[in-house]
Amino acid sequence: MNRPRHIDFEVDQIELGEVGTSIGFLLRLAQVQTFDAFFDALAPEGLRPGEFTLLWVIGLNPGVRQGSLAKILKIKPAHMTKLVQKAVENGHVNRHIPSDDRRSVQLDLTGEGTMFVKQNKLKFLDFMTFEKSSLTKDEFHQFVTLLQKFIGFGEQND
Repeated sequence: MNRPRHIDFEVDQIELGEVGTSIGFLLRLAQVQTFDAFFDALAPEGLRPGEFTLLWVIGLNPGVRQGSLAKILKIKPAHMTKLVQKAVENGHVNRHIPSDDRRSVQLDLTGEGTMFVKQNKLKFLDFMTFEKSSLTKDEFHQFVTLLQKFIGFGEQND
């Protein structure tokens, strides 16, 4: 029986072919790398990227509607409901039903949520230094601009 011979490739010897130029593939690897570094640096602080981002954006947009927030952050409504529920249980977010639209939910940070964001803001933002560490300032700006264009930030979202 002919068996394929076992070759022990070094990481830098593995051929990726066309998938190595796939935006989705490269973004996934970048996300994994970034999240690994995030958790190494900030997990002991109880910070998770998605949860802190949710609090951060609510803090910048008091009264934001949960559906609008889910849309801009590209979070499925069911998952957004779970994230918001956890934030409510942690005492960081209040939900309000506006009188003009009983089907929607508005979100605000509680005093505790505001303090949590304030206490962790520098840790969270300092982590972004890691994201910039392998790019020049101009490269980083260009990369962010291209990603924003790719995902449609700044365009009308209908």
